[in-house]
Amino acid sequence: MGGIADLDVAFPASRISAQQMSTVSGVPIPDILEITHSESFPILGPDEQSWELTLEAARAVLKREQVEPAVIGQVIFAGSGEWDVPFWSPAAKVASELGIEHAHCFEIANFCNAGMTAVRTGLDGIAAGRTEYALVLVGDRLGRMVDHGDPAAKALFNLGDAAAAVLLARDDYTFEVLHSAMRTDPSWSDYYLGEHRPDRVVIRRGGHRRGLAAAYVDNFTSLIGETLESLGKGISDVTHFLINQGDRSMHERLLREIGIPAERSVFNYDRLGHMGGADTMIALRGLMDEHRLRPGDLILLATSAMGFSWGITALEYRPHGRIRSSPQTTTVSPLTARTHGTDSRHRLTARKG
Repeated sequence: MGGIADLDVAFPASRISAQQMSTVSGVPIPDILEITHSESFPILGPDEQSWELTLEAARAVLKREQVEPAVIGQVIFAGSGEWDVPFWSPAAKVASELGIEHAHCFEIANFCNAGMTAVRTGLDGIAAGRTEYALVLVGDRLGRMVDHGDPAAKALFNLGDAAAAVLLARDDYTFEVLHSAMRTDPSWSDYYLGEHRPDRVVIRRGGHRRGLAAAYVDNFTSLIGETLESLGKGISDVTHFLINQGDRSMHERLLREIGIPAERSVFNYDRLGHMGGADTMIALRGLMDEHRLRPGDLILLATSAMGFSWGITALEYRPHGRIRSSPQTTTVSPLTARTHGTDSRHRLTARKG
């Protein structure tokens, strides 16, 4: 099926704090912290754009992997469809900046499930022989779409912004994609809607309805069962379970109900909000940098999205000696240095062995 050769993530320089949200909304800080679990987290500033973040992440990946732009046959930009510029292709823009001149560049809008949908689409192209490499860019601007002045929108106050770049390869990959299972329950299609403002689009809840938390657990449980059955595995074989960081209580409930210990998952709530479709890539990149992966590890990525869609993507870690130290003398730009919230000269990264 092919797999993920390498990936990287990037964060904007700007942040939003619980204090700022409380000041403009009137919602008490303790009530906000019950949703965000963090005093502050990254969000796109007025002069920052999501495509620029994906470009920085993509440059880091292509440099590490020493992949020439000419061999990339697809560039796929994944998100909600609310791009930095209306009626415009961020995939083509990033490709242009990277010198990728002959690829098919297009967008996939499936909200926070778009990244994994794009991974599956890119791997389908590789399996069909259309290309040897595909580049998936995960970028959104959800933090800019929250109306922080509306107390009724406080359930969305944890939305922040980040970006990811994922290089897919036919051969010589670090993570083999073993299985992908996705589904949508269209009865929830109007639960959230966009509303045009003079300067932006904001997210509004179309109307409250009970049962969404149960739908999350039911759909994820079913897709996990389908995935593990197809692989001939059991829940005890899952080494790491990574999930979109949208709701901590739902995250913990799902772990309890499917029987995965919390230590097999990743919790970044203390320092990050819900960073859109980049959440699982942030968690996966963290496991790589912290040397918490071992050859043969089975990793499940659980992604969900407004609409409502759910997905489970199964990966097997197959490094083949690709982990090595980054050069110690690299000059780091301000944005690249923000990629993992630390100076990238002092971390280990995955690259060809």
